[in-house]
Amino acid sequence: MKRFSFVSMPFVRAVAPLFEAQWRRIPSALRLVLGLVVLIIVGTLLLMLPTAGQGDALTFDEAVFTAVSALTVTGLSIITPINDLSVFGQVLLLCLIQIGGVGFMVLAVFVLRLLGRRVSVYDRLTLSDSLGLMSPAAILKVSQRMILVVLALEALGAFALWLHWRQDPRLSAEQALFFALFHAVSAFCNAGFDLFTGLPGYPEGLPRDNLTLSILGALIVVGGLGIPVLTDLLTYPVYRRISLHTRLTLLAVLTLIVIGGVGIFLAESRVGSVLADRPLGERLIKSFFQSISARTAGFAGVADFAALTPATQVLMTALMFIGCAPASMGGGITTGTAVTLVLGIWAFARGEEVAVFGRRTLAVGTVRKAAVILTIALLTVTLASWLILMTHDTTMEKAVFEVVSAFATCGLTLNFTTELNAFGRFIIMLMMFWGRLGALTIVVAVARQARPVQRLVKYPEEQILIG
Repeated sequence: MKRFSFVSMPFVRAVAPLFEAQWRRIPSALRLVLGLVVLIIVGTLLLMLPTAGQGDALTFDEAVFTAVSALTVTGLSIITPINDLSVFGQVLLLCLIQIGGVGFMVLAVFVLRLLGRRVSVYDRLTLSDSLGLMSPAAILKVSQRMILVVLALEALGAFALWLHWRQDPRLSAEQALFFALFHAVSAFCNAGFDLFTGLPGYPEGLPRDNLTLSILGALIVVGGLGIPVLTDLLTYPVYRRISLHTRLTLLAVLTLIVIGGVGIFLAESRVGSVLADRPLGERLIKSFFQSISARTAGFAGVADFAALTPATQVLMTALMFIGCAPASMGGGITTGTAVTLVLGIWAFARGEEVAVFGRRTLAVGTVRKAAVILTIALLTVTLASWLILMTHDTTMEKAVFEVVSAFATCGLTLNFTTELNAFGRFIIMLMMFWGRLGALTIVVAVARQARPVQRLVKYPEEQILIG
């Protein structure tokens, strides 16, 4: 004890500033990448504990794939949680989903504030990057408020599901309560994990009655709006102001839900389709729920999901690729990127130099950034799909759908995830990791942090043919 007091503590006090100094030199984007990697390692080790498995412990492949999928709030799985995880393992999975959805930087700041610790300027900058906020001003208040809002919305969703599921004789009182909490968090975080698949009495897995899908759909939509949008909506009664980002996000989300819902309804209402023999109300609810879920939530609105028509699969692939709003629980190129590109194209078609919406001009840099994100996303998805096709005996539809689902952190699959070999799982894990952090975050993290080059010589301008 005496040795610890006089040797160890001074050593720690001497070394700690060195570690802090090194941490400050790390760019915020790289900190986010390293933080997610550390969480994946910890999550993998915890899932491999004998107490986390039901019967046999999870293998390394199963544990790491599950940890990546949970922390990136994707939902793709090579295990059946209800059969392969103990109650402790299911609670652990729930915690990983919550951490992945809310964001480890938000949780870290919240814990520091609870402990009365000061949050450094560097951590505030990292947190603002993590949340996608324009400025780190008032970042602590925003993060604390959002933690409370997230927990309140999840609790409200869990209460609604519990009220509905407690009447199901196939579930015990404890199961109804825990299942309601688990699926509320999974839906709000756009994760797509469920505990009904493999449960006796539920041959089709997740209950798909109209009330269940309505509650889950509402949680998915709110979770996919993004922290900046939720902040705007919560503070509107006070400031009476809605930002351009919020207006565009709400418009984009509504448009995508309607287009996807109508498209799926038309495709699956034809003779021989999955929903052809269902009542009109059920077809509408399941079509619009699938449209909502396809944009990164990952819950299947129909039992035989792989039997959906090719038209629906193509439409859902497009919805997954676009994904949710920036700084939300989902992935994809985000609605912000899609809207920016549409406004840029519209401005170009009208012969305008800048994109304008709602008496506001979009910065030229924003349009360029959107073009970069789209280009990187297309190249990444194409390369990953090619690698899957080169190493698996499967169809292009299954491979592309799986890759886009992982990139968008969606979790929907055409029954292909369990067929992946070790290399395929590695590729899908990389896509989930990439999709959760975003293209620009990873590119900035791995790129050399250099100052812009100031050219002393300007060369003559010359055009090339495009289009």
